[in-house]
Amino acid sequence: MVKKIGYQGEAGANSHIACNIYDNDASPIALKTFDEVFISLEKKEIDLAMIPIENTIAGRVSDIHRLMPTSNVNIIGETFLKINHCLMSLKESSLKDIKIVRSHEMALSQCRNSIVNLGLEPVVSADTAGSAREVSDLKDISIAAIASPLAAEIYDLKILKEDMEDAGHNTTRFLILCKDKIIPDNNDGQFITTLVFKVKNVPSALYKALGGFATNGVNMLKLESYQVDGSFQSTQFYTDLEGHIDSEEIKSAIDELKYYSEEIKILGVYPSSR
Repeated sequence: MVKKIGYQGEAGANSHIACNIYDNDASPIALKTFDEVFISLEKKEIDLAMIPIENTIAGRVSDIHRLMPTSNVNIIGETFLKINHCLMSLKESSLKDIKIVRSHEMALSQCRNSIVNLGLEPVVSADTAGSAREVSDLKDISIAAIASPLAAEIYDLKILKEDMEDAGHNTTRFLILCKDKIIPDNNDGQFITTLVFKVKNVPSALYKALGGFATNGVNMLKLESYQVDGSFQSTQFYTDLEGHIDSEEIKSAIDELKYYSEEIKILGVYPSSR
């Protein structure tokens, strides 16, 4: 049976490409919003979800940090995608015809210097692949989109310029999610344990909570904070730990973390792709 992988966006989005790279035999399912992706996964309407978590230029994807702790899903893997932003338009267009470029605001910001150098007017669209579809529908040779090579193929557009991004290291990290809790065996491979926690509202709570990771020699690959419950006094932390949850080091560190935390939720244990 062919697996269904849900992603946010339209056909040709970078998340669509990430799905193909992760499992070329699976069937990518386009959904409008991240909320729809999480709901579909919880209802088992899809088997997996491909979710962007952070980008080397734009930073974290804020919606995901809101959805992950409250959803009944689990991280089972990660993958990385080098972003290739292409300027594309109708088959009969040439670069000198283009006056307006449409794309997602994040893509426009990542290509700002290229857009300025070409003298184009940027127009914000809902997403990159959607902007390619819009250009195809508008039938105007003066309008282009910034999107992926896959989007150009799907919407029958001509790529006028590749590598529009200002920084060559533009890479997005994706998480692969599933409904069921799957923890791989603790073998000799490299693993990441991801969790969220909320420390008690007492002096030095965070300092003491993090002390367990230092004393047990656990490397924190990522630590981010964000407000919850509509309060500036209620802060939740998202962290990626290097290692398996069944290792003695992480077990001991989490035991110490429990003493200084109100809540701890393990989001997943999965092989590292770094």
